Amino acid sequence: MSLFLKNISFSTIFVFSTIIFFSACQNDIKIVNTVVNKDLLPVESAKDVETIYSDSAQILVIVKAQLLNRFEGEKAYSEMPEGIIVNFYDSLMNVKSKLTANYAISYERENIMEAKNNVVVVNEKKEQLNTEHLVWDQKKAIIYSDKFVKINTGKEILWGDGMEADERFDKWKIKKPKGSITIKEN
Repeated sequence: MSLFLKNISFSTIFVFSTIIFFSACQNDIKIVNTVVNKDLLPVESAKDVETIYSDSAQILVIVKAQLLNRFEGEKAYSEMPEGIIVNFYDSLMNVKSKLTANYAISYERENIMEAKNNVVVVNEKKEQLNTEHLVWDQKKAIIYSDKFVKINTGKEILWGDGMEADERFDKWKIKKPKGSITIKEN
């Protein structure tokens, strides 16, 4: 009796495996297109990328990414899924501010980069911005966020929902500030 059950089980498994194998080998174009969608695959992929932004042979910004995937299409973009480091320089090549994030996406035609997940910006005054989402508008040379932000000035910590600053984080303002703020009296 047990030998009969073993043979039936083996036969049943073999038949089902054969049916699945042959049905999976069909070349239905709809199935193939859903498995391999060109829009979901990068046209270029590179590791340890360094992009230099300059004007009149003067380096302004260097963006470093461990992995960069570039996608084409109606809205071309580059994705940096393993994070970025962005250094903003002055005319003497001194770092004026540094932006880091665990993820970034850059929309090439719009000159907009979004940094997400553990975004930190530190300026030369050692003021530090922390947020989960920050937009760098390269045309306007500003950074901004509509999400929760925390700025540590070294003397006080300020919170708010949103902020805007020049791209070097020299001059900034918090939108919808929260918490206690120290005001100096004359």
